[in-house]
Amino acid sequence: MTLALLALAIGAFGIGTTEFVIVGLLPDVAADLGVSIPSAGLLVSGYALSVVVGAPLMTAAGSRLPRKTMLIALMAVFVAGNALCAVAQDYTVLMAGRVVAALCHGAFFGIGSVVAASLVAPNRRASAIALMFTGLTVANVLGVPMGTALGQQLGWRSTFWAVTALGVAGMIGIAALVPRRQASDPAGLRGELAVFRKPQVWLALLTTTLGFAGVFASFTYIAPMMTEVAGFPPSAVTWLLILFGIGLCAGNALGGRAADRDLMPSLYTILAALAVVLVIFVFTARYPVPAAITIALFGVAGFATVPPLQTRMMDKAQGAPALASAANIAAFNLGNAIGAWLGGLAIGAGLGYTAPSWIGALLAATGLAVAFYSGWLDRAARKVRPGGARPAMVSEVPGPMGGR
Repeated sequence: MTLALLALAIGAFGIGTTEFVIVGLLPDVAADLGVSIPSAGLLVSGYALSVVVGAPLMTAAGSRLPRKTMLIALMAVFVAGNALCAVAQDYTVLMAGRVVAALCHGAFFGIGSVVAASLVAPNRRASAIALMFTGLTVANVLGVPMGTALGQQLGWRSTFWAVTALGVAGMIGIAALVPRRQASDPAGLRGELAVFRKPQVWLALLTTTLGFAGVFASFTYIAPMMTEVAGFPPSAVTWLLILFGIGLCAGNALGGRAADRDLMPSLYTILAALAVVLVIFVFTARYPVPAAITIALFGVAGFATVPPLQTRMMDKAQGAPALASAANIAAFNLGNAIGAWLGGLAIGAGLGYTAPSWIGALLAATGLAVAFYSGWLDRAARKVRPGGARPAMVSEVPGPMGGR
């Protein structure tokens, strides 16, 4: 089963690389295609918005397909989108390629989370999800810097050809290593949609959106914060981002293990830690060494949220988790956009480059309050059951998707 998870992680690595590598290639793309840097920057926004739209649509469209087949099809869409980017001779075609590649993003991580959880024992689900998401974290540490360097040396199109090759490798790995027992969702599309009538599903989505908005409110503006406030030279930003990426990898693993032990208390603790680290960052951002240490801790706290947030959604959408899980990936990306927008508003209002960290802390704290309310509803539901009986948790439900 570890090899099957590795195949999913390779797909995640390719998707994570193509999402963020464009940031390092913006000047090259803008110069080659004759557009402005702000216009080239819309290639980032266009991708994110396509993830938000594509996650539920692609998952719904493939609801009757076996999950393994759907994952292979999604990787095929990813390969096609990046190949289109690689041959693009103008901005419109490049944007179209970005949109096509983004359509598979949310559905891949959503369905992939369900598949990863089904490959392991119930008490290892969050760790299995974390292992798949390791591909995304490693993409930030290695894929993006290496892709940027490749594009700068051989032209930006070479980066998209390399990512296309990664997509092919992921597709072959999934076809060869993921077990065939990955059936289609028994609930069907109607059952998948029905889970959105549950208030707890919407609370889980809101918690995800607020938590990751807190991360990106600050992270989006790390570069100017470190150069203008901490006093780092621009050349140091790459290494600081690698340090942040190492924190992401550590946080992803720690969040998975913690969620396997005790899901909701772990989620409370991680969101609280994220809010505290962001408050600390406001003050340490003025000094180079403390700022670098805080960036690493920020990475740990920021990505430790992912496994418990994704596992929580799957718990609340039990019986029909695929579409809700994909919607949760869309919520992560929506949080990215909201956080970056609010942080930019603060800077534009003249509040300084550390103001986004205050906003991030407030967003994370609000997400924590929503999580507490969701947990309180769980406890209240247990008390009102006839005879005070505790309701069955997912871990008590037989079948491959059993878990907390």
